[in-house]
Amino acid sequence: MTSPSGATSPSDSPGPGPVPPRGTEPEARGTEPQARGTEPQARGTEPQESPLAEGMTALANMGWQIMLTMGLATIALGVVALAWPGATLRVAGVLFGIYLLVTGVFQLAGAFGTHVPRHLRVLHFITGAVAILLGLISFRGTLESILLLALWIGFSWLLRGTTETAAAASAPEMPARGWHVAFGVIGALAGVVMIIMPFATIATLTLVVGVMAIVLGLTEVIRAIRTRVEIGHLAAGTATQRRPMFHARPHPQH
Repeated sequence: MTSPSGATSPSDSPGPGPVPPRGTEPEARGTEPQARGTEPQARGTEPQESPLAEGMTALANMGWQIMLTMGLATIALGVVALAWPGATLRVAGVLFGIYLLVTGVFQLAGAFGTHVPRHLRVLHFITGAVAILLGLISFRGTLESILLLALWIGFSWLLRGTTETAAAASAPEMPARGWHVAFGVIGALAGVVMIIMPFATIATLTLVVGVMAIVLGLTEVIRAIRTRVEIGHLAAGTATQRRPMFHARPHPQH
């Protein structure tokens, strides 16, 4: 219906036909949070270290630190043995006397234990009493303690070398039989020399122990440093491999 001026009335205006295209706009916008909502999920999928991996890393760090500490302590012990051999022998004699006393007490206590057979109780009692007696003798002076220490080492080497030589000689199928025989003979001869010349031999042994301690300490320090470097390389490689498994992509309807 037209008005007299020829203008159309409000009832003749176009209907809601062209409105639906605009109505789709909220629907398109509604998909935006869905696409954006995938961001926390993508970020949350970044790989993280498991408790087991963290525990292994802490254990590795503790291992190289302990190795480094032991290496430095061994080097210090070797330097002390080379710088003050007399004082080192005195300290070694005192420690040996304490060792004999403790061993004797445990042997005597074991002689009266219920788990020890009757035919072994006498042996435990005799060895315990002798160990306590030798420990008390070693505390009388430096010479006594050094002499007992040298004799103890000499008889131990002699017994071990003889046993190893006899075992290798009686077992033709033993692997590296020749080496076992050679080491057994050398050990037995070293024990005999230690028994015959205890003071001169143990002084030389102190110098050898000092040099060996320094060499072993340096080896441990180098191993600790190499272990620390390898742990650092592994940690750096793990950090560079941390990438998100899912990337945030816009929704197809966006």
